[in-house]
Amino acid sequence: MSKEVLLVVEGIANEKRVPKEAIFQAIEAALAMATRKRHDDACEVRVAIDRKTGEYDTFRFWEVVATEDDLVDGSIQMTLEQAQKMDAGVQVGECVEQELESIDFGRIGAQTAKQVILQKLREVERAKVVEEYSGKEGKLITGVVKRVDKGMVFLDMGENVEAVVLKQDQLPNDNFRMGERVRGHLSEVKFMPRGPQLFMSRTSPEMLVELFKIEVPEVGDEMIDIMGAARDPGVRAKVAVRANDKRIDPIGACIGMRGARVQAITNELGGERIDVILWNENPVQFVINAMAPAEIVKITMDEELHSMDLAVPDDGLAKAIGVRGQNVRLASDLSGWELNVMTLSDMQAKAANESAGQIQLFMDALGIDQDFAQVLASEGFSSIEEVAYVPLAEMLDIDGFDEDLVNLLRERAKDYLLTKAIEREEKKENLHPSEDLLALDGMTEDLALTLAEHDINTQELLAELGVDELLELVDLSEKDASALIMAARAPWFA
Repeated sequence: MSKEVLLVVEGIANEKRVPKEAIFQAIEAALAMATRKRHDDACEVRVAIDRKTGEYDTFRFWEVVATEDDLVDGSIQMTLEQAQKMDAGVQVGECVEQELESIDFGRIGAQTAKQVILQKLREVERAKVVEEYSGKEGKLITGVVKRVDKGMVFLDMGENVEAVVLKQDQLPNDNFRMGERVRGHLSEVKFMPRGPQLFMSRTSPEMLVELFKIEVPEVGDEMIDIMGAARDPGVRAKVAVRANDKRIDPIGACIGMRGARVQAITNELGGERIDVILWNENPVQFVINAMAPAEIVKITMDEELHSMDLAVPDDGLAKAIGVRGQNVRLASDLSGWELNVMTLSDMQAKAANESAGQIQLFMDALGIDQDFAQVLASEGFSSIEEVAYVPLAEMLDIDGFDEDLVNLLRERAKDYLLTKAIEREEKKENLHPSEDLLALDGMTEDLALTLAEHDINTQELLAELGVDELLELVDLSEKDASALIMAARAPWFA
């Protein structure tokens, strides 16, 4: 029997290409299961096979508990007093063993042995897949199309490994045939009921980055860094590059002689047009680069909102925005800034309106004339708070401003802010949000008072708002605003 065990282990290990240790463990489990069947599953059994000789021994074991009060199942548990008669040194929580007659390997239930061994092999094969491909997540892999089902493409990766490209992860022009080789980005290795499943994407920006590493040696050798990528899959993409060696032209290297390198990537991606952009640590210059081929003539930046207004010539708006907003959307994704494109005349009109509003505010709040207010606005002051609390030295740098004038302006600004704060408190005292508004899930008293300030003081009035309208009134996330409105609309659906 010992030779038969070794022959089985050798044969299965070679056929399935799995470690011999896994086969030994599977046979031990099969022998243990067969032994338990002989005893009507009323015991716990361990089988130990000698890895060199193939001989094996069988042991029945019990878990040691403190007293009879702790016994749950006497067939697999034993009190400490009983256990110490078999092994004087055993402690609670350990196990004691008793040797049993080993079952004949050749006579164990064939079906039982087969099921246990196959199950063990499946576990080993799944573990191999996870171990092999988990280290490849984020890399490009290639498989052969073996079937297409409901828009999903299933690829044979070899050695019974399968990958899937979901419909949303395929390019618009992808049309695969049986046996065709397909390359994609391994986005996830996920456990499924039938074993590990590899998920491949052909639409992710990461695939574009990996293709550049393959097609452009300087990128693969880290002489050029890919700083970011944004895609409209199958249509257009923008890639930001930076050279680590000043002697290298990163854009020229990525494009290649007569565009050969970038063309190879375009062909792989079904004709997707690729713009290679020079990265710049200055966000304004980077946005200008990313918006190419559009000509940007003026930019205003709002760091707090992380947004920029971009002015283009009056006849260049369509080019800047792109087809279906593609150019500005990709530039926004690539730079990480919210970009608002407008004509130069529109930007000037917007600035004029904002400036007029600021000038009037300064005139009303500080009791100054229009020319004086114009000076404050032109120096970059946009609120009464800035006038009240900006460092004294900054205001003294303005031509014609002395310390007495600055102190007078700051005092008037603080008086204005205090008056407004008192007015708000008095107004709040007269606000009366309805009980149904206050009772809504997610509603707080401060939030209800803020809404009441804008004449939204009942549940019904809140229900009539859109998410965008609510966000203009209160400081909430889009998700929380939506949930609050749906809670207010609940009676509509009841």
